[in-house]
Amino acid sequence: METNTTKKPLEDATSAIAYGERLLAADVRRNARNMHASCKLLALVLLVSCAMGAAAWAFLASLDLVSGAREQHRALFALLPPVLLATAWLYRTRGLQAGRGNNLVIDSALTGRLIHARMAFLTFFCSVATHLAGGSAGREGTAVQIGGTIASNVSHAFKLGERDHHDLMLSGISAAFGGVFGTPLAGAFFGMEMCYVGKLDYSSGLYCLIASFTGDAVSRMLGTHHALHVIGNIPSMSPRTILLVVLAAVAFGLTARLFSFSIRTIKRFYANRFRNYLVAALVGSLVLLGTYAVFDGWRYGGLSEWMVSSAFEGASSPIDPFAKLAYTALTLGAGYQGGEVTPLFGIGASMGSLLGQAVGFDPSFSAALGMIAVFGSALNVPITTIMLGIDLFGGRAAGYFVIASFVSYLVAGHRGVYPAQRIVTPKRRSLAGDEQLTVDQAIQRHREQVDQSAPSDATDTVAEANSADVATATVPED
Repeated sequence: METNTTKKPLEDATSAIAYGERLLAADVRRNARNMHASCKLLALVLLVSCAMGAAAWAFLASLDLVSGAREQHRALFALLPPVLLATAWLYRTRGLQAGRGNNLVIDSALTGRLIHARMAFLTFFCSVATHLAGGSAGREGTAVQIGGTIASNVSHAFKLGERDHHDLMLSGISAAFGGVFGTPLAGAFFGMEMCYVGKLDYSSGLYCLIASFTGDAVSRMLGTHHALHVIGNIPSMSPRTILLVVLAAVAFGLTARLFSFSIRTIKRFYANRFRNYLVAALVGSLVLLGTYAVFDGWRYGGLSEWMVSSAFEGASSPIDPFAKLAYTALTLGAGYQGGEVTPLFGIGASMGSLLGQAVGFDPSFSAALGMIAVFGSALNVPITTIMLGIDLFGGRAAGYFVIASFVSYLVAGHRGVYPAQRIVTPKRRSLAGDEQLTVDQAIQRHREQVDQSAPSDATDTVAEANSADVATATVPED
């Protein structure tokens, strides 16, 4: 009995050790497989990031070249009609859905769909042509489309699975943003946030971080330089300061709503009024050119990076943010190629500077808040917004970046510049019905709700009908 009693604990211990060894062996095998797969994906992420860094440098160098030429020769604005006609024809006859732009990149990241390589070339050359002719556009859209195209084609060449394809696509987006703007932290989170409203894709975080820093490093090594802006005086946290920042953030969110609404409305107008896409392109280009000429708005063409510098110096005009918004909406709404981010920077910085001076803030402080908040709320990327502020201005005002980011994000609603974004977590309880929809579907849903609630009596007066139209135009399409 004593022998058996002694043996049992030994047998139990031996059995436990053996079980532990089996678990350890299984963990080692599983981790080895994961490491092998991760190393393969990491190598492809580095490949895509280096290619995107080189593309970012080439694109930015081209923009500098054509922008300088346009500033010296205003007559180049006369190229607006032929550039848009050529762009419209190329995208309609050779684009293979490339006209969907960043929305195609989002769909590819989420569905695994291949993006044809020609999208990168089309968006590169047509965007450069837009800036040569003086269209008011940015550079982020082009970069993201190039990065997405590179990542999509590399993924299909190496026959990646669904999860790896997704991670590589988000990495390409991060490399594009980091390389073009010189903001690697923001670029990393942009890739993790861009496809969704209310979701941060943590599983792709490490790859996006590596991609963004690599894209930025390669772009800088090739000679890319980025403008630097410094915040002067940062006010101390107080109830008054916080309240003023919150109120300013509300204004920034409303501006982002107006920006997205304006572009979408102009696109819808041209599509509904003209059956022939070339006629629509011609009219859109002439409207833009005529608006430049009538209002002497030539300086708002292209990137208009001077707006940010003026805002930080406190030299913005009250006209600046609204003029830049209008010209950008007329440009992108007509069908010119380019991004939204750089115009949003100028709009937000100038508006922030003006609001800040009105309440006694240092113009550079409020310009910085407006610059990042209008951008972030228009693109539905609040965490990217905070990281962008830290990337550009350091961490001293990080608390204010957080406040401005989330308040403007909520105020902007579900309306954004990327209709293909998936709404994972609705911004407000009243918008719970938008869950699992795309931004475009959510807007359509809200429009249908307005139509269903409109008066149906055939004897309605003209005034009542006009009132209903106004309500439809002003209802929050979130």
